[in-house]
Amino acid sequence: MKDHRRQLENVGRRLFFRQGLSLGALTMLTGCNLQDDTAVDRALWAMSRWNDRVQAFLFDPHRLAPTFRLDDITDPFPFNAFYAEDSVPDIDLSDYRLTVSGRVDNKAAWRLEDLRRLPQAAQITQHICIEGWSAIGQWSGVPLGLFLQRIGADLTANYVGFKCADRYYSSIDMPSALHPQTILALDFRNDPLPLKYGSPVKLRIPTKLGFKNPKHIVEIFVTNDYPGGYWEDQGYNWFSGL
Repeated sequence: MKDHRRQLENVGRRLFFRQGLSLGALTMLTGCNLQDDTAVDRALWAMSRWNDRVQAFLFDPHRLAPTFRLDDITDPFPFNAFYAEDSVPDIDLSDYRLTVSGRVDNKAAWRLEDLRRLPQAAQITQHICIEGWSAIGQWSGVPLGLFLQRIGADLTANYVGFKCADRYYSSIDMPSALHPQTILALDFRNDPLPLKYGSPVKLRIPTKLGFKNPKHIVEIFVTNDYPGGYWEDQGYNWFSGL
């Protein structure tokens, strides 16, 4: 074990990003050849997938995330992305179309004004970042479950995926997509979403960590095939429930 101290430290860092894995998971690796990064990564990915299944089993689709008061809102709300704020994509809202694909009956694209005609829901909830900070914000928009019903989505499918104008992508499980607090946010603090906060459409899902809230969404798809995600494909735990 002394000879592999550095390798174990690296494994520990990777385990941290697979949220919810226990210290016991690290112990399980002592039988692995720690010189073989491929073998370690396979073990870690297997544990992460197991963790996903456990979190999905424990998820309560009726349990609401905590909500807050107007005077609890974080001002200014922090910018967060995998790039600097001056690299936020410039999106022409007049040309914007939200496309849908996969296991849906109606694949017609949606204009921003079409989304605003649907019933809206508002929330003041906490965004919790895997980096260790949190902030409270106010969002409103279309309940994702309602939108999925409108497009005739297969609600028994496994996943709902998102592709974004900033090259980000992510996916969530169907029960989380149908949760009443999961919305396609169009507004922030009663005004249209600013570009830095995800205009024109952002997924707001307060039952998951912040990186599961993709911004600048341009496509939503429904599938039974595991779609991964930008950070998830780099080792972050996919389910990432709170």
